[in-house]
Amino acid sequence: MNLYDKNMSEDKKASLEFAEASREQEWKYPSFALQLFHGKTNWRLIHPFPAQSIYDKELGDMYLAQLSDFLQDNLLPDEVDRTGVIPDDVIRGLARHKAFAMKIPKEYGGLGLSQMNYNRAIHLVASYCGSTAVLLSAHQSIGVPQPLKLFGTKEQKEKYLPMFANGAISAFALTETEAGSDPRMMTTTATPTEDGKHFLLNGEKLWCTNGPIAKVIVVMAVTPPKIVNGKEIKQITAFIVETDSPGFETVHRCEFMGLHGIQNGVIRFKDLKVPRENIILGEGEGLKLALTTLNTGRLTLPAASVGISKWCISVCRQWGEKRKQWGAPIAEHESIAVKIGYMATHTFAMEAMAWLTAGLSDREADIRLEAAIAKYFSTQHSWKIVDETLQIRGGQGYETAASLKKRGMQPWAVERVLRDVRINLIIEGTSEIMHLFIAREALDPHLTRVKPFLSAKTFGAKMKAFGKIFEHYVSWYPSLVFYKTRPPKEFSMTMQEWAVYVERSSRRLAKVMFKKMNKYKRKLESRQLILNRIVDIGVELFAMASVCAYTEHLTRYDLERINATDLADGFCRAAKIRVERLFEELKHDRMDDKSLQIARDILAFDFEWLETDIII
Repeated sequence: MNLYDKNMSEDKKASLEFAEASREQEWKYPSFALQLFHGKTNWRLIHPFPAQSIYDKELGDMYLAQLSDFLQDNLLPDEVDRTGVIPDDVIRGLARHKAFAMKIPKEYGGLGLSQMNYNRAIHLVASYCGSTAVLLSAHQSIGVPQPLKLFGTKEQKEKYLPMFANGAISAFALTETEAGSDPRMMTTTATPTEDGKHFLLNGEKLWCTNGPIAKVIVVMAVTPPKIVNGKEIKQITAFIVETDSPGFETVHRCEFMGLHGIQNGVIRFKDLKVPRENIILGEGEGLKLALTTLNTGRLTLPAASVGISKWCISVCRQWGEKRKQWGAPIAEHESIAVKIGYMATHTFAMEAMAWLTAGLSDREADIRLEAAIAKYFSTQHSWKIVDETLQIRGGQGYETAASLKKRGMQPWAVERVLRDVRINLIIEGTSEIMHLFIAREALDPHLTRVKPFLSAKTFGAKMKAFGKIFEHYVSWYPSLVFYKTRPPKEFSMTMQEWAVYVERSSRRLAKVMFKKMNKYKRKLESRQLILNRIVDIGVELFAMASVCAYTEHLTRYDLERINATDLADGFCRAAKIRVERLFEELKHDRMDDKSLQIARDILAFDFEWLETDIII
């Protein structure tokens, strides 16, 4: 069966089918975000807000206080940026504070923190030193501890989890020079030995964060294919690899625009012998493991984005009051004030999404779509917030902290933070890949219903499948048109207004998505600009819904934040403008044709004269 455009290249089709075979096929629990794309807003899934218990919050408060004191007393972020090294004594101190075992269960020597408290810790560290935040996150968001917790055997957990409680660092090795978002291109191999008890690992991995200093790594490698219906199917398997094994080599430490303190490198395997019992989950299940691990791993990026954005707000508030131009503080000038307003409202929205997704994770909800949306939204806006912070700071924002300090000025390291934060739009799924991932998951209910019709071998089977499709849509679509919106009684007046807007826009989005599917059918997969706009509307609506639920929680249970309604209202007004613009753009399918044609002309050298008189 083929759901893809028949004009698609065989390579692209093969890559999509390979990725499709590894994605999670079932939804174990109802997803608020998924239903949002289909015209339904089930507020009970996110309201009451999944907040921490008092006990869990107190545990987090105590740990964050210790971690904050340690970092401020021992770590100089600008020195890390200058030297490219997180000092060994700092890493040893982090180990003493169990920072490499925050989510590891207490029975294995870890802290056993909830996802919420772990995210709070990353939020704190990211606001202070990006390189240190990445060290901790790469180790336990996607490194060995997380897949072991999810899929490890009892023996694997007993052997490796205590190592991390004692300060061992781990990494995750997936990317290769030719295999990034397309894992079908992977060439690292794991070949079984004759006795079948071991595998020989050969190949090279790129951009392995923590790789040069890790004691243990999860490595994705190609194992012998299996034959299904006469067709050879590529197999990717996840292995636990100890870096002191013969055949392991760090070839190169990569240097980047920012995050100078991270240990990220090219690692090579040459006949490295791995015991069969070091396979995690199962042979051929590696990509599934990677995708599932990333669902939870992505949750740290919204939390980190919030920490960074709050730091930016603090800088802009202090500088905006101190810096005077034309007889008044610059924060009082409208062109600056509106930037600060944007920063505050969108940081609040990011916080709502970060704590909502973490809370849902602790309750073991199916958050694959929510996590992707939160990652995409938060990294986009935090980048813009840091960029606006540099603009507000002007020349002093562009100047390094060290230079500012030598001149006796406040050494806010805005330019370092700008360099550090840019990678967040790329790691753990680029913004472009997030668009495609969210679109695929959002379309899943429609595709699931269509599959039996497309795969039917006989006319009778096709008619039976068509009947089921017709039976569903003949009632579903009219319900989108004639449903009467009722303001959620559990929300305050202001939040009711925005909750109603989310509900109405959700049904409008579902109708538009259905119409585009009918219009383009299999070709919709290649109409990425249409899919991107559909996704962006859903993202904005999910952000608004998160804000509504979060605001209701704060105004009821946190008297210090009772004015959160103002931030919520400000954000929702801005989000509504974006949503309406996106709906308008979706009415005009051909609006991007000129830009696309120019791009094709450039690739055909028709505008080569635009590249003259330069040095490259």
